[in-house]
Amino acid sequence: MGWIMGEVPFFTAPGGYVKIHIALFMSSKNLSIGIDLGGTNLRVALVNRQGEVLEKIKEPSTGDVLQTLKSSVDKLMGPEVAGIGIGVAGVIDRPGRIVIISPNLPLVSGYDFNQLGFSVPFYLENDANAAALGEARLGAGKEYRNFVLLTLGTGVGGGVIYKGKLMKVAAEIGHMSIASDGPKCFCGNNGCLELYCSARAIHAATVKALEGGAESGLKECCGGNVYRITPEDVYRAAMDGDSLAREMLREAGRYLGVGLSNVVNIFSPEAIVLAGGLIGAWNIYVEEAIRECSKRAFKSLMQNLKIVPATLGDEAGILGAASLVFQEH
Repeated sequence: MGWIMGEVPFFTAPGGYVKIHIALFMSSKNLSIGIDLGGTNLRVALVNRQGEVLEKIKEPSTGDVLQTLKSSVDKLMGPEVAGIGIGVAGVIDRPGRIVIISPNLPLVSGYDFNQLGFSVPFYLENDANAAALGEARLGAGKEYRNFVLLTLGTGVGGGVIYKGKLMKVAAEIGHMSIASDGPKCFCGNNGCLELYCSARAIHAATVKALEGGAESGLKECCGGNVYRITPEDVYRAAMDGDSLAREMLREAGRYLGVGLSNVVNIFSPEAIVLAGGLIGAWNIYVEEAIRECSKRAFKSLMQNLKIVPATLGDEAGILGAASLVFQEH
């Protein structure tokens, strides 16, 4: 730690000023630990103020994931760590200590992260909010003051950047109801967006179609056991020209487009940044979503809108979570 001395002009009247000596106390703690706790994977990383990942641990979000999180933090902890930023799938209380509900990670619903007994301050945020902050600081969002980020993976999350800052709202875009009489969601609502366009939704729709006798090369996948098909299998089959797989992605894309049109009409953002594993199917899934969105959203709001892929990949969440610490220090 140390003091930086200096002087700045202080204007007293037109044409005149005096110099004021100032001293800024600078902390030598230039590292933070960023955590991305999602529905599928846990990522924990040591990050510096420039946004460089120095060391990273990745584990599946299974078993006693909170104990895995704590032990991963202990491995990365050191004297230069100023704090811990945690992005977790779910709705966060605004003091930033408790996960109120997590439909895709029930283990942490109602959990108070104070119980982990961290030795440094920690800051808790929704994982998609953290990813939005990461993209705003270091990724695709750097060019925009106002944008909405959607994470497209196991579920669908959202984060909103307004005037360059993260909006401290739930932004549970995946849980907007797009079909009032639709099936029941894990969150308790009916017809949520993520029931129709997430990786889980694509998997479920594909299995249902195959059960109904649809023809597809996917029947030969996983030793003929259609229940072992993964979203990655569907994507690969689509890239190989499989008609059913391509239609499953297009159908999910159309539903995503319905959700995007609501985002456009509500927020009128400069850009929508799409993140998560499903953007790998951009030329089928996302392009279908853009077409559907263009049909439904106000034309004037679509005119200058950019829909772009995130650029930080799996590191968006951990970099955004780490940024939560640096904002406070």
